[in-house]
Amino acid sequence: MKSRLTIRRHERIFAYVQILVGCAISALSFPMFLVQYDIAPGGVTGIATVLHYLFSFPIGLTSLALNVPLFIMGYRLLGRIFAFRTLIATIVFSLFIDWLPVMPFPADMLLSAVFGGVLLGLGLGLILRGGATTGGSDLTAKMIHARFQHISVGMILFAIDFCVVISAAFLITPKAALYALITIFISSRVIDMVVQGFERHKACYIITQYHETIKQKLMDSLQRGITVFYAKGGFSDADHPVLLCIISAQELAKLKLIVRMEDEKAFVFITAAHEVLGEGFDRLDESK
Repeated sequence: MKSRLTIRRHERIFAYVQILVGCAISALSFPMFLVQYDIAPGGVTGIATVLHYLFSFPIGLTSLALNVPLFIMGYRLLGRIFAFRTLIATIVFSLFIDWLPVMPFPADMLLSAVFGGVLLGLGLGLILRGGATTGGSDLTAKMIHARFQHISVGMILFAIDFCVVISAAFLITPKAALYALITIFISSRVIDMVVQGFERHKACYIITQYHETIKQKLMDSLQRGITVFYAKGGFSDADHPVLLCIISAQELAKLKLIVRMEDEKAFVFITAAHEVLGEGFDRLDESK
């Protein structure tokens, strides 16, 4: 059996591998797709793209120069480990943008916006899974939120990206700004898919008078654990057992069939469980 210390060491190594691979993938989106059409995908790299268009500044080094003061001001908000990983990700990501020997991919503006967003989101998602960010707008949003807690981090990030896109519309072209919106939307969706996982699970809540029978059949047929807790009915004011079962999307039809065969009047509601960690699913470790 591996010791806990060995397992933790392997998890940290895997986290740093994810960060480095994510930096490479997300950095590729700029020389391959985004730079050739001056698409500014929000955040600090978006600002750097605008400055590259105006003054021919290198995007990576400009992004790094903008991130360093932000990191110095906000590193205390991140925590020691997260701050160290974010510093590494910020430096590597910025340098990779300028240093990776990649030629622009021969694609039109729409394809460049789409695939630039895919690569950017995939890389940033891996960086987040590794326990880091690339600094920039994320760090700025945390600092503003710490001072004005009534404003959510998500709203601040949206405002920053919106300002960058508006700047691109005036300083580059409105067309480039519109395509930047496509890139931002796609990258945000891909980030969610990478961070939350591609496999979707379902959390199924079942209220039935035949709870013992259904519980046993679900455990026997699906080989899944069942959690039983009690809720009070709003009309009857009586306690009712509620069955909770986490299953894969492929097992959903079988669960509904089992419940329907035992109790057609059962009350069932099903929600998405984007990430499930623990016995029978993914391991609970810091690389997730």
